[in-house]
Amino acid sequence: MRHPSAYLDWYIRTPSVKYDLRSSGIAYFKQNLALGTVDLNVNYLSRVIELLTRRYHVKPENLFILSEGASGQNARIVRYLAERNMKKREAIVEYPTYEPLLRQVQEYFPRVKRLEREESDAYRLDADALRKIVSERTGVLVITNPHAPSGHISDKGELEEVMSVARAYGFHVVCDEIYAEFDRNAVPSLFSVDEEYGIVTTSFTKAYGLGGLRLGMALAQQNLVSELYSDVINTIGGGSNLVMLTATKLLSKGMENLEKHKQKWKSLRAETEDWLGNEGFEYFPNKAGVTYWAKMPIKNTHKWINDHAIPRYGLALVPGAFFLFRNGYKLVKTSMVRLGLGAVNPDNPNLTEALDALEKAVTTYKAR
Repeated sequence: MRHPSAYLDWYIRTPSVKYDLRSSGIAYFKQNLALGTVDLNVNYLSRVIELLTRRYHVKPENLFILSEGASGQNARIVRYLAERNMKKREAIVEYPTYEPLLRQVQEYFPRVKRLEREESDAYRLDADALRKIVSERTGVLVITNPHAPSGHISDKGELEEVMSVARAYGFHVVCDEIYAEFDRNAVPSLFSVDEEYGIVTTSFTKAYGLGGLRLGMALAQQNLVSELYSDVINTIGGGSNLVMLTATKLLSKGMENLEKHKQKWKSLRAETEDWLGNEGFEYFPNKAGVTYWAKMPIKNTHKWINDHAIPRYGLALVPGAFFLFRNGYKLVKTSMVRLGLGAVNPDNPNLTEALDALEKAVTTYKAR
């Protein structure tokens, strides 16, 4: 791989800590699946599609489902779009962004531009800024909604403006909506705005604690969905029947428990927001998710976390620098962090203790 993710490498190599405030996806969900005796050679895909068409209000032919998770969907779709039209070898990725998305695009497009989401403009999508950087060679724009890391939710009007640019230049927009699963009513689907050029990727990893399921979904026009399934046949051959069977059980029998599990984090979110406010830390409101893009009174949070918070306090959160790569790997000095609650067990929370440790990690470093 020519463009590995520095963030994922750091995440994996970070030593075990007592207070883990890195995770953006909730965990600890348990469900008795009671699968019994099953034929694992049966393809359960059609049943999963039937259940998901109701959730996303789309036709079956607009659903592409595979046991690769949202990350796998993003990588497959970006690669396929790069190979589909060799005249459109230029891509645009929002900035700041979740670094693995940037690296996936760099892997397949030789030229990558960045669409700025300005902090002063609450990180909204700017169609006018997009018009200034697109060209006839643009093959794809990759964005997130809600935006990772800020949590800004692009409304229908904002998305319509962006899609008007995409239609004018004939390129697709891939929108990772994995955080939208926290509150689908609050986040408009890009596919509902433009079914021809809009492509949505998502999964239940972040909102429902189903990271291990590796179920990834995409919403796209019928022709593209058919082409993507052909691409699967020509690469891995097919998805996991066991994943589809498990998904069928969860979507038909387990959704009530999944929704209850998702609600457990509301009290932890409230406690975190109270703490951030009481400490006077600036942060960007997040209506859909369990992460906060926050500003610390520290000039270089990457150094602070790795050299001070982790070894001295057993506390880890994500340095903001990992969302602020331009195209290379140069680490910028930033006061930003992403504070995630996903690894806090809502049934046995140690969040108060973790936030106390975070306060000490900040104040003792400032005093140095």
